Amino acid sequence: MARCFTTEPARLRDVYWGALLHDLGKIGIPDAVLLKQGPLDETEWTVMRAHPEAGQRILMPMPALDEAAEIVLCHEERYDGSGYPAGLRGNEIPLGARLFAVIDTLDAMTSDRPYRRGVDFDAAKAEIERMSGSQFDPLAVEVFLQEQATLREMVTLKCGAALLP
Repeated sequence: MARCFTTEPARLRDVYWGALLHDLGKIGIPDAVLLKQGPLDETEWTVMRAHPEAGQRILMPMPALDEAAEIVLCHEERYDGSGYPAGLRGNEIPLGARLFAVIDTLDAMTSDRPYRRGVDFDAAKAEIERMSGSQFDPLAVEVFLQEQATLREMVTLKCGAALLP
């Protein structure tokens, strides 16, 4: 998706590393929280909401990853300002993080979790479209839709035939 905005290798590399390392901060979250079968309580949510800042702190000593660290920090922000950790909205959120938020959600929705089964690509796509303008940047959703054939193939490869319609 980032290639729709730039062909500059350094920028694409930043988005790649940000995407790869986005949940690095979860390394410090207890398994009891990460793997909990039911909904998280307020204390557990407080712990979980700290992972973007923890991930950024881990990357701070590596200046070559400054832009990736921004994606790590901002990937849980929402276009309407209801995300975390800072409640950024719209263009306050770095473009790479706005793009990655769509992919992260696609991956989360199509993956099995301890508390639920993954959904198929079309169900995830419908939810992403529904959240355009609130959770997601409409431009990021537009690019997602343009790239959906490739993304559908990636989900199929990740999940196997179990989620094919």
